[in-house]
Amino acid sequence: MNRQIVRAGILGLFTVLALITDLRAQSLDITSGGSDGEPIEILADDGIEWHQESMVFIARGNARAIKGTVTVDSDLLRAYYREVNGNTEIWLMKAEGNVEIRSPTETIYGDVATYDVVNGVLVVTGENIRFVAGDDVITAEDQLEYWELKQMAVARGDAVIKRPDKTLYADVLAAHFSRDDEGSTSVHRVDAYDEVKIVTVTDTVTSDRGVYIVDTGIATLTGTVELLRGTNKLNGCKAVVDLNTGISKLFACEDGSGTRVQGTFQPEAAPTE
Repeated sequence: MNRQIVRAGILGLFTVLALITDLRAQSLDITSGGSDGEPIEILADDGIEWHQESMVFIARGNARAIKGTVTVDSDLLRAYYREVNGNTEIWLMKAEGNVEIRSPTETIYGDVATYDVVNGVLVVTGENIRFVAGDDVITAEDQLEYWELKQMAVARGDAVIKRPDKTLYADVLAAHFSRDDEGSTSVHRVDAYDEVKIVTVTDTVTSDRGVYIVDTGIATLTGTVELLRGTNKLNGCKAVVDLNTGISKLFACEDGSGTRVQGTFQPEAAPTE
């Protein structure tokens, strides 16, 4: 039976490959339901097990699931299904080992990925967690969540977002995405929580919380704020930093403590002969 299932999957792959040649814009939506009605094709080198009592398909060895222009690759893939109005509906998918999830505009890497089809939430854990969307690269030590309906990714544990000219660090980063008319994906807003640090070519800014608007280049930082530029240092309770122009504004605390903005400016050392 496994051989027949695998053969059917391989034949189905050629149909899917014909669809992929038309790379229309699509997010990381790997659900089997919805208005598009596209099925999920599952393929594997070492066979596909069908556990009817548990209502799960288990694909082993270079397992692959394909829906439209979205592909999920892993060592092992479990697809849990249920019967709804006489149709088979996959409601949960779990990929394990060397996970790579690709769409024309985004790619996610990790060790284990669990996709809740009902709520449209993908959770990736393990080492080397990475999310690539255009010029933006998001990494995390603990886990990465992709909320499909909200178009948002949440990175937890030493989270980092890298862009060509700046890097944002925090314990938790929530990245909100937008798409242009051609379907290209990019981050348009980042909310940063705890141990926040922004590093550019000229500045390093640290704080407790931060909101970064990518289009304007404006980062609003609150809490204990420190801005470093070379040997110069500014401290305050709030900062508005224009990462495009390099202009920064620091503000005093508004908690009634009377703490003012403080700056320390060190003259550059004279060159030695």
